[in-house]
Amino acid sequence: MANADRLTFNLSTGGDVVIKLRPDLAPGHVARITDLANGGFYDGVAFHRVIPGFMAQGGDPTGTGTSGSDKPNLKAEFSDEPHVRGTCSMARTSNPDSANSQFFICFGDAGFLDNQYTVWGEVESGMEYVDALPVGEPPREPGKILKATAHKAGE
Repeated sequence: MANADRLTFNLSTGGDVVIKLRPDLAPGHVARITDLANGGFYDGVAFHRVIPGFMAQGGDPTGTGTSGSDKPNLKAEFSDEPHVRGTCSMARTSNPDSANSQFFICFGDAGFLDNQYTVWGEVESGMEYVDALPVGEPPREPGKILKATAHKAGE
């Protein structure tokens, strides 16, 4: 759905995480995530890195943190939007233009990431299901995205 403004992750931890997409901050990243979600890319993908008080990272189909989609990497779309609890941002290598499909959701304030990682959304509801993800790098039995869906609010 090209004009989706929400992304829902149905998590193995028991419920839906609804994320408000922020194309005003990162139009290219929102388009990529929407495309991947609607193509089924994120379905069954694990959160391979979960650090309490910091963030939960997912979006790698191999579950190792070393892979992404077959699409080209994205140019950075950094903004002044702060990394606080519920912020959804793109993971990348040391190259600012290396974001692809991996993302993370902040558990708390992570201001040291501001202006260095692309913020593309914010959790509106269901943060308790992110909080419940198994911890580890990687977790012994990682939590998963059962289904990802991009949609209009209220749909």
